[in-house]
Amino acid sequence: MTDSRKLTILGSTGSVGTSTLQVVKEAEDIEVFALTAHTNRGRLLEQCQQFRPRFAVLVEPDAAGDLAQALQQTAPNTELLTGTEALCRVASHSDVDMIMAAIVGGAGLESSLAAVEAGKHLLLANKESLVMSGSLFMETAQSHGATLLPIDSEHNAVFQCLPTALQQHIGDRSHADIEKITLTASGGPFLDLPLAEQTGVTPAQACKHPRWSMGRKISVDSATMMNKGLELIEASLLFNLPPEKIDVVIHPQSIIHSMVHYLDGSVLAQMANPDMRVPITHGLAWPQRMPSGTTALDLAEIGRLDFREPDTERFPCLRLGREAAQQGGTAPVILNAANEVAVAAFLEGRLGFVEIAQVIEQALAEIPSEAAPRLESILEIDGAARKLARELVGNR
Repeated sequence: MTDSRKLTILGSTGSVGTSTLQVVKEAEDIEVFALTAHTNRGRLLEQCQQFRPRFAVLVEPDAAGDLAQALQQTAPNTELLTGTEALCRVASHSDVDMIMAAIVGGAGLESSLAAVEAGKHLLLANKESLVMSGSLFMETAQSHGATLLPIDSEHNAVFQCLPTALQQHIGDRSHADIEKITLTASGGPFLDLPLAEQTGVTPAQACKHPRWSMGRKISVDSATMMNKGLELIEASLLFNLPPEKIDVVIHPQSIIHSMVHYLDGSVLAQMANPDMRVPITHGLAWPQRMPSGTTALDLAEIGRLDFREPDTERFPCLRLGREAAQQGGTAPVILNAANEVAVAAFLEGRLGFVEIAQVIEQALAEIPSEAAPRLESILEIDGAARKLARELVGNR
């Protein structure tokens, strides 16, 4: 029997984190080392009782309450840590082998960076950390010998379609044989909604995704197609390709998750039912394979696969994502920060659905972008963009 690999899950109480634990439950060679949450102490406690990690991290100390006492009674070998520094500690701990980076948004940046600085095997589901730090993240991973495995279904699909040599050296070189990459998008719940009716869209409607089960923030990003804008930036960095070599196509069935086009005319596509356990399992098992527990794909039952070009009038956030990718520097930082603020305001009922893109576009116009930023300036611009976005939301 092989030794167990130790896994830290950053963001274990979210949708990707809980799916990861479903996979780990059936795996014989993976041991949970640490679990982290922002404020959800109830679910974190349940997870610790089941998986008995060495560490539990609750980022917000004020939310801890009696969690330490409850852990002592029901999971006595689990030590509770609090605060953002604890995330970096469990992400870079010498005893851990793999990190699942599943924190939503820019809050996951510093812990993801800590993992690659420690040369860890990083399963990257937090696209925002790479979008924000860009080449800094990739250069840090390469210089410290970290292994990057993309977990977003689209990037994981591209990864699976690459030659083994590129999988082992992701990000540090492009491949002359690749013509382009196509990322697929479901189109979300408003693919065919008349544009005039978008002004009345509610958070509940935006979070009702037709294919995927996701958290509220990423569900709204799917509805606006900002998720595809962010994924375009991430793909450009991960696979060392210019933005113009990355296409987006709407594929409502969400069966083909992405495609790689080669110079000889061959197109390789990765297919599976829309279930995050598939890319999670691939990342946990790579370079081998193991069962994911998902339903087997039945193409005859599906019957048809449809594709169409995205309409940037309907989905202006996709246009903004591509423009930020082409501009580079800190433009993606501004894009992501303004989007997080705008989406939060929409979910709280303080901003209209169509106003999300308007806030982001205005923030991009008003804050100048810097080239080749350091981490300090990335965080500074992120804070400035969030401050401006909050002001723009307030003005509306």
